[in-house]
Amino acid sequence: MSTPAEYYNSLPPVSKTYGVACLMTTAAFYLQLYNPWNIALKYGDVIKRFQVWRLVTNFFFLGPFSFPFAFRLIIIAKYGVSLERGPFDKRTADFLWMLIFGALSLLVMAAIPPLWNPFMGVSLVFMIVYIWGREFPNARINIYGVVSLKGFYLPWAMLALDLIFGDPLLPDILGMVAGHFYYFLTVLHPLAGGKYIFKTPLWVHKLVAFWGEGTQTNSPVPRNPQAGVAFRGRSYRLNGSQSSSRAASEAETNTNPQQQPNAAAAAAAAEGRVAFRGRSYRLDGR
Repeated sequence: MSTPAEYYNSLPPVSKTYGVACLMTTAAFYLQLYNPWNIALKYGDVIKRFQVWRLVTNFFFLGPFSFPFAFRLIIIAKYGVSLERGPFDKRTADFLWMLIFGALSLLVMAAIPPLWNPFMGVSLVFMIVYIWGREFPNARINIYGVVSLKGFYLPWAMLALDLIFGDPLLPDILGMVAGHFYYFLTVLHPLAGGKYIFKTPLWVHKLVAFWGEGTQTNSPVPRNPQAGVAFRGRSYRLNGSQSSSRAASEAETNTNPQQQPNAAAAAAAAEGRVAFRGRSYRLDGR
């Protein structure tokens, strides 16, 4: 049985990063380190006050610590990880682009006043559920150990549960719309004979290459070899002069008397004290 640290390290990078970011955002809210309305999606503040961070931060708040919050984290840890290890295996940039495209689609829909929601993270999580159901339509799942159904019906079953529990349905529906839009452009339209034009942008590949996490097959951008490396170069001992004298003494002991001048010159070169090499002459010509 793996330890929590081993389980955490085994998670794929995108799902792990997003889940941890959502957890830390809620933990900071629980510690009263910020007001959640300072990170909520408000187009008025974005346009008039240039608070552009609201376009990103609203996706990381999944609500306060509660059962719905824990359930959404489980969705990321189970279905997000399953997608990243399954259909998106060795396609880190494609999986990241899926989330970015979903976020952009939700921001466009939120610009319509009846569809606006201050925190669109719930919709983004539900988008993951919808795409998982389309990628694994025949997988058998159990809901609370009571109902067993195919993966294709998972988003609809969760939508029914939110209806029973009295939770708002609009965030779930927006997530399903964004997920279907992405799945149509990447899978259904090409299968119907259409041209596949929905490719992952180059800047996403560059971002993943600079990040240095995950793997992207046939990536147009090589991975950054220095990602995660603070310093790379030749190392030297602090007592370098001591090691040079030791090398000189070893050179002297390993040579015969006729070779001692050459050994002394090698030792001087090791210490960096050689200014000139060549034949020497006395000034008087003798």
